[in-house]
Amino acid sequence: MATLLYRIGRWAFRRRRLVGGLWLGVLVAAVVGAAVAPAGEEEDLSMPGTESQKAFDLLDERFPQSNSQGAEARLVFQAPDGQRVTAKENRAAVQDTLDSLDGGDQVASTTDPYETGAVSEDGTIAYSTITYTADAVDLTDPTKNALEDAAIQARNAGLTVEIGGSALDAEVELGGTTELIGVMVAAVVLVLTLGSLVAAGLSLLTAFLGVAIAFGLISALAVPLGLTSTVAILALMLGLAVGIDYALFITSRFRDERARGSEPEEAAGRAVGTAGSAVVFAGATVFIALIGLGVVGIPELTKMGMGGAGAVALAVLVALTLVPALFGFFGRRVLSRRFREATRPGTGRPHPDPTAAGRPGLGIRWARFVLRRPGTVLMIAVLGLGCVALPALSLELGLPGDESKPVETTQRRAYDLLSEGFGPGFNGPLTVVVDTSESGDTRATTNLVVKAVQGVDGVESVGDPVLSQNKDTVVLTAVPRTAPNSGETKDLVNAIRSAADGVEADTGAGIAVTGTTALNIDISEAMSDALIPYLTVVIGLAVLLLMVVFRSVLVPVKAALGFLLSVGAAFGVLVAVFQWGWAADLLGIEQTGPVMSLMPILIIGIVFGLAMDYEVFLLTRMQEAYVHGAPPGEAIVSGFRHSGRVVAAAAIIMISVFAGFIGMSSPTIQTMGVGLASAVAFDAFVVRMAIAPAVLALLGHRAWWLPRILNRVLPNVDIEGEALSRHVPASATEQDAAVRRLPVGRD
Repeated sequence: MATLLYRIGRWAFRRRRLVGGLWLGVLVAAVVGAAVAPAGEEEDLSMPGTESQKAFDLLDERFPQSNSQGAEARLVFQAPDGQRVTAKENRAAVQDTLDSLDGGDQVASTTDPYETGAVSEDGTIAYSTITYTADAVDLTDPTKNALEDAAIQARNAGLTVEIGGSALDAEVELGGTTELIGVMVAAVVLVLTLGSLVAAGLSLLTAFLGVAIAFGLISALAVPLGLTSTVAILALMLGLAVGIDYALFITSRFRDERARGSEPEEAAGRAVGTAGSAVVFAGATVFIALIGLGVVGIPELTKMGMGGAGAVALAVLVALTLVPALFGFFGRRVLSRRFREATRPGTGRPHPDPTAAGRPGLGIRWARFVLRRPGTVLMIAVLGLGCVALPALSLELGLPGDESKPVETTQRRAYDLLSEGFGPGFNGPLTVVVDTSESGDTRATTNLVVKAVQGVDGVESVGDPVLSQNKDTVVLTAVPRTAPNSGETKDLVNAIRSAADGVEADTGAGIAVTGTTALNIDISEAMSDALIPYLTVVIGLAVLLLMVVFRSVLVPVKAALGFLLSVGAAFGVLVAVFQWGWAADLLGIEQTGPVMSLMPILIIGIVFGLAMDYEVFLLTRMQEAYVHGAPPGEAIVSGFRHSGRVVAAAAIIMISVFAGFIGMSSPTIQTMGVGLASAVAFDAFVVRMAIAPAVLALLGHRAWWLPRILNRVLPNVDIEGEALSRHVPASATEQDAAVRRLPVGRD
């Protein structure tokens, strides 16, 4: 692989105008495709195979008229202190407000709270439901403005009015202040690490190009593939983070090769053949882990994995082709100013040796410190991560609703008003679907179900049955006494299902409990059940891949155990912040509750690949030194000498990019930002920088042991490009011929 990538690097350097033109064409095509494609729709989560999803599917079949409804809004009215909404003047204000919406563009219907009984027992709160002919994403600005103007009209009449429902939902927008700060931090780190504005700009430019293409493709394919804004944002997060890192790794290696005296084209080839090999492996691990999310069975999670994997694949392709092409465009400006001055033509100065003696860098000093006290460093690091991971034992999974939105939003205030007036369970009603096609008496069966549901402790009320047009399906609405995300509501769903089992046995009817709350509970349970199997598969894959790369048994085992520690610590942070509320105000998180059920598996998949990035880039230099005869301790120092600074910079960049998304208003994106930023910080700076060298120091020569039978069976992927010393042609003529043979070249 190293030889093939070497040829690709030299070819891209030589044909830089062609490479640049091709990528520019791809970018234009992606942007045009996104511009002409229709806007995608935000889809609700679904979990095929669960009881709640089967019930939803049955409702779609037996109540087709309900599918024609679009977005929905709830106008929630609260009377002034000491008054009731049923008072004459308040009732008139409510009626005038609803009349202003009747017959409006895209309005299908409005309900009168006084006719439907949508008034609280104390008479202080009422609500009206407005349905629209279009989905939320298709509602026009005049339609939304009319809804907000109606609320203002009622407020001017002295009422408190808030708007709930999906009508005001909007896609999460990018370009917030925290995101810009994250990118700025990444830019500063690049400049300090590379010592060149041009080199830093090169890494940012290639990362932005890859992200722009990925974003454009996702937008263009949003409708046919059902991709949501969350998919696009995850692709943006991953594409930007890995794109900058991959370009940084190849650029750093290119500068090392130039410092050793290689000509620019040769240095570009060697950089892609060595660091590029590690980029391919690292990108492949992220790609496989993200695509593997499809086995969980949640369509939205599968789409997120596909979008993220596509962004990572683009980042790898850009790093292998466009980065060496830009080396040719920018020439010596990619190098640091000190190097350019030292090697300026006419000075007679030789190429400076990057490993020349001098004051050791921070990475070397740290490596030598770990070598002197490996046991102490290992114990402190493991105990520290273990303590941070302890809150993960209290992990609760759920899905966020309006209750998790900031209190400044009208949706959150509407949620609170409805809870105050109608009880906490009103915002999370349960739907009981009764299939009476196999029962003899629909009415008798319905009465039995109503009696059984009413008899379950924790049910506040049961609504009137609704019969389908074919009279073979009945729908009941049960309102819990507890909030949607509470543990009591989860127990209530299970209790209703247990009670329904007895009715099913007696009548032959099919009974299922569904609704958004029940579906969220089913998805959370499915995620909990899938967590351990998915983690087992990921760890097994990590051990196998690292065994192939490092040709060692103990190094992969150490890496997998370290990965577990970093993921456990990240889960601990999520629990502490999102469940317990630690530092929640500092991060702008106003409502605590269960951790979003998709996050643990999603974080495991992403962090697995990113952890392998740092493992590969740091340990390949150690392995290279060891194979060339260096003692184990000196090999560790050599790895930090060549890669420690770059890996640290790459980790800071990735943390900054992920942390930049914490300031967004979406709870999903906030959770991803906190989880990924903390996981990368723990994995890069504690696991790879402290635990890994400490374990290698304690193992000594045993760290690189591989049984003979595995040595014969495992393929040699040559991450560090050992084959280049044998296969790279000696003369320029032979090198040119090798580049021309690129289409049919093989390792």
